[in-house]
Amino acid sequence: MDWMRSLIWMDYRLAVLVAVGIPLVLLIWSLVKQSVPLIRLMVIYWRVASLLMISLYLMIGGAPIGFVSSISARILIPISLWFWIDLNEEIEDMPPSRALKLGFTAWRWAVTVFMGIGAIAQLPSLQCAFLPTQELIQNDFCRLWLEAPWAYKQLFHNATSERFLGFIGILGLLIYVAYLSYFVLIRLGKQGRTAVNQ
Repeated sequence: MDWMRSLIWMDYRLAVLVAVGIPLVLLIWSLVKQSVPLIRLMVIYWRVASLLMISLYLMIGGAPIGFVSSISARILIPISLWFWIDLNEEIEDMPPSRALKLGFTAWRWAVTVFMGIGAIAQLPSLQCAFLPTQELIQNDFCRLWLEAPWAYKQLFHNATSERFLGFIGILGLLIYVAYLSYFVLIRLGKQGRTAVNQ
């Protein structure tokens, strides 16, 4: 169990770097350089990646659906980065000598591989998604996956109850699913694989 705990914690630490730190730098860099295709793609990325934060709050509250949303986020993030035909063509047409393009391309491949491996590694945790909250919290295996979210809670929300943070996660998930459903069922059908201008 110790080796698994170490891997889970390493995954969370890498996620902070690869899924939060680097894309934040890339977004700011894109804004400074006024690179419209990269700005648009990074905005799309942040919209999709918000599911990772929602999953974190669901897990703090011991909501079993957090295990499903976490894996879903890892699948949706690479899709969001490679799906858009127009943005991919514009990025491809950027001068190859530009450091921003090189940094973005390296990160896009790195986050794709990281999320893919992470989704596969997290598959065993899906058994936790079918347990009632009380059993989930008492299950030694499932608790391994909850330790890092609980540590985050102690660090940033020490005075707030787990139930309230879990409620915030559920509310966030409902809004996320509503927006994603609207986008997939309505906007994507009208606009196809071009980026959304918002």
